[in-house]
Amino acid sequence: MNPLEKIHMQLMWNRLISVVEEQAQTLIRTSFSTTVREAGDLSAGIFDPEGRMLAQAVTGTPGHVNSMAESVSHFLEKHPLESMKEGDCFLTNDPWLATGHLHDFTTVTPAFHQGRAVGLFSSTSHVVDVGGRGFGPDARQVFEEGLNIPILPLIKKGAVNHDLLEIVRANVREPVQVQGDLFSLAACNDEGCRRLTEMMEEFGLNDLKTLTDHILEVSKNATLKNLSELPRGKWHNTLDVDGYDQPVHLEALLTIGDSGVDIDFKGTSKASGFGINVPPAYTRAYSAFAVKCIVAPEIPNNAGSLEPIRTTIPKGSILNAPRPFPVAVRHVIGHMLPDLIFGCLHQASEEMKENQQGIGERFSRGMPAEGAGTIWNPQLRGGQSYAGESDDQGEILDFNIVTFNSGGTGARPNKDGLSATAFPSGVRTMPVEATENAAPVLFRRKEYRPDSGGAGRWRGGLGQVMEIEGKDQQPFNVLAMFDRVHHPPRGRAGGEEGTTGRVSLVSGKKLRVKGEQTIPRGDRLKLELPGGGGFGNPYNREPERVQEDFKDGLISAESATKHYGVVFHEDGQVDEEATLKMRKNRT
Repeated sequence: MNPLEKIHMQLMWNRLISVVEEQAQTLIRTSFSTTVREAGDLSAGIFDPEGRMLAQAVTGTPGHVNSMAESVSHFLEKHPLESMKEGDCFLTNDPWLATGHLHDFTTVTPAFHQGRAVGLFSSTSHVVDVGGRGFGPDARQVFEEGLNIPILPLIKKGAVNHDLLEIVRANVREPVQVQGDLFSLAACNDEGCRRLTEMMEEFGLNDLKTLTDHILEVSKNATLKNLSELPRGKWHNTLDVDGYDQPVHLEALLTIGDSGVDIDFKGTSKASGFGINVPPAYTRAYSAFAVKCIVAPEIPNNAGSLEPIRTTIPKGSILNAPRPFPVAVRHVIGHMLPDLIFGCLHQASEEMKENQQGIGERFSRGMPAEGAGTIWNPQLRGGQSYAGESDDQGEILDFNIVTFNSGGTGARPNKDGLSATAFPSGVRTMPVEATENAAPVLFRRKEYRPDSGGAGRWRGGLGQVMEIEGKDQQPFNVLAMFDRVHHPPRGRAGGEEGTTGRVSLVSGKKLRVKGEQTIPRGDRLKLELPGGGGFGNPYNREPERVQEDFKDGLISAESATKHYGVVFHEDGQVDEEATLKMRKNRT
């Protein structure tokens, strides 16, 4: 391929990414759910006729994108591309065929050009309700968790499948919202098809084969080239998290070889009797994301760059739960996998340093300390049937909404952690105004949680404190799905732990970490989100930085002295003599 042809390919590649980003933005603009239009809990992408992902939208989450990368092949097994017609759109929310739980609907639409199918567009979004017990971990089987739609046509040759929609509307608490979200998925795929046709006409393409081969080959080779800079060997790490009724043990053996990375989860806890289990596609999604964050962050995410990352997941483990195990809140465990895998990669980097092999910038800049991991996204719902109160205590409004919130990320080797930021999910924090506008709840408090970030040369990101009450003090239920309450995020390279989370009522009662519970009339739900772990020895943090954190209200004077050895005068200035003495004594 000559230089001009390479430039031409790059232009088309960039254009393809613009096409799928416009697809995603259409989904956001037309979605009914705040989880999509405010938080960006979605994915969008284009696939070749064989079901291989060519490009994904920048907007979206790794769990959706990388699971969706597998799901299109399931659609093609049931409905081969040659049987699809223009105007078709298929969908499913099967956890084992799509993105891991019933609340995510995935759609697939064939893209036609000059009368021939040239590819497929797929999209996924989280809908607020699918019936059943709701978005919580209490179910004992997937049958209790809601309506399961196998791969079926939502639209056939441009005609809507009204029978399917009638079944959906009859089984969910928010029928208008859910139906609207399904139509938004179909609409965004249609926009992708339209934009692709424009692109192919502009570049004079009859099909995408040459471009596909180029994208996948270049992406795979670039990923393997980056991997070649890493040491060959095996590294092992473990991580314990809260679980539902008992702690969950995660274990990984990471092997780096010439052909890629292999991750074996042997030793991980068995599947749970509650809805925190993870279908294998979701496990593979966050495993691949973790490796790519360190090894190939600049390489586009597609079937080529994902191919060198392989997993072995013991069947029957919590990371490979077979049907009909409950899986509603699979993200609670799935979001912990990057921290588990970063621990393996950190050991590899330390070994390279010890052997004086010379570690590349690409590898050394990663491996942050552990963070909050799991997003704190309670489902809040109210109504007479939930409150269990008589009518004479005032009107109790029906509502059902999910709100996304995040703790702190772990500190990085050369930067502080990010406060109240979703990692690894990448969803945006939902504005409280959007939630208050959609449901009768009030956020009385939402602020940083001081002293929650783990101390270190680089400080962990802070969690946040939130207080939520029902409008007019009405009671409501919370479907809790939180973690890092009993197991704090660990620091790295001498950094200290982040602060654990806490779930309670403002009146003082401690609530369970997971499961549906009632917030009584006149009380408030109080969420204290965990902070990220620190990186490096806290006594190596410059006193000036500690002073800045103190002035900004991120840490207290007591914490500055206890964890960083920095003492302040009454006016907030650093007491240099006392600080030097304390740090010297500590050393």
